[in-house]
Amino acid sequence: MKTYESCRKAYPIFLFKSYTVQDTQTELKITYHFEIPGLSVFEPFWIFPKNTALPVNPDANHTLHSMLFGLGMVELISYWKIACPPKVIVSAGFLNKAQIQWWKELYYLGLGEFFYTNGITADPEHFMELVCDAPEQSGNPVPSSATNGCLIPIGGGKDSACTIEMLKKSGHPLKTYIINPRGATLNTIKAAGLPERDSLHARRTLDAHMLALNKEGYLNGHTPFSALVAFSSLITAYLHELRYIALSNESSANESTVAGSTVNHQYSKSFKFELDFHNYEKNFIGSNIHYFSMLRPLSEFQIAKYFSGAPAYHDIFRSCNAGSKQDIWCGHCPKCLFVFLILSPFLNHQRLVEIFGTDMTDNPDMKTDFEKLTGIQDEKPFECVGSRNEVNAAICLTIERMQNEGEQLPFLFSWYLKQPVYAASFPGRHKYDHYYDRDHLLPEQFLNLLSEECYGGNLPC
Repeated sequence: MKTYESCRKAYPIFLFKSYTVQDTQTELKITYHFEIPGLSVFEPFWIFPKNTALPVNPDANHTLHSMLFGLGMVELISYWKIACPPKVIVSAGFLNKAQIQWWKELYYLGLGEFFYTNGITADPEHFMELVCDAPEQSGNPVPSSATNGCLIPIGGGKDSACTIEMLKKSGHPLKTYIINPRGATLNTIKAAGLPERDSLHARRTLDAHMLALNKEGYLNGHTPFSALVAFSSLITAYLHELRYIALSNESSANESTVAGSTVNHQYSKSFKFELDFHNYEKNFIGSNIHYFSMLRPLSEFQIAKYFSGAPAYHDIFRSCNAGSKQDIWCGHCPKCLFVFLILSPFLNHQRLVEIFGTDMTDNPDMKTDFEKLTGIQDEKPFECVGSRNEVNAAICLTIERMQNEGEQLPFLFSWYLKQPVYAASFPGRHKYDHYYDRDHLLPEQFLNLLSEECYGGNLPC
């Protein structure tokens, strides 16, 4: 395994040289040109479906250029992390001082897990010198003329299914957005009853040289994928003249993965990133497209409750990373266990066993992950999971229901009853019934819809 220090010494420079665009009647292909001198050239690409009526020349459209360049600025971090060169030189587009600071903060916080799991102590200012040698570009923003229409990014899990169900009642034209479609994402569209023609699919292709270097022992780890979703969904909404991008990130994503630190597996799903991206788009892109999360005021607990009332998705949703290639629940990872637990107050225990194919709560091998999810251990699993408190609330409510109904408690629940965390959590088990996070970017019409769907039309004070 290569070390952070040896890589930085051997490869001190990273170059974002340019990007090229190939435009056809139906697609837009963007290839990014990166290089770590002395190590490798990288040329990853994206392919977007396009509305043939819309001209897409980024040389004549400053707004489109800013989007495509921005996507490249996110994409580069996957290649930079191979050797973590201390200096990054950007020639593909102009960055002012405020933008440079914005990108450095995204990289630093978005790589928190990468630094932590690789044992890297990185200074927020000096882990990277980001410089731009491109001239400042002239030209005014070319905003979208769209006044309605929602683009909904789909991941295949319960959250985006909830967003779809809510927005089906909004009166807006809906289009769904999928990066590299797979079974669960496509099945979500079918279960929602939405026309396949209104599902827009982008293709992201990683450079083979990066994958080869990973196998050779160069540095590897988590990057802020949801920032890719942000910029690529913005491009897609712009190309198809849609006014809103409705994400499905919840309030729980704000909690750090490692207690007492800024290390957050879900940083680019947090409200901080959502607000930062919203402001970056407004100040430096100017598309007039509103990016927000429909579920931001809610906890994972409330989302699970809402999802439990949408049975059309129960047999087809998937959010297990370990089983994603096979489109299955693996049944033995922390993400599978979390989803099982958060749904347990709302769905029959046997029904959950049918959905996941196994009873994870009766498996002693899941005890370590169970301890991490409930906060008995300080470090949560590095997965997109809810807060420790709401997991405890869900378990307490499930135990209460199972005891009242005379059901035998599975192994993990029986063990949990004897732990101090149970006594501490039981009195607050209803805490999330009417939870409401005021830090959100929902336009009024969408907030009113959320209020009707989740709060009976009366938002908590």
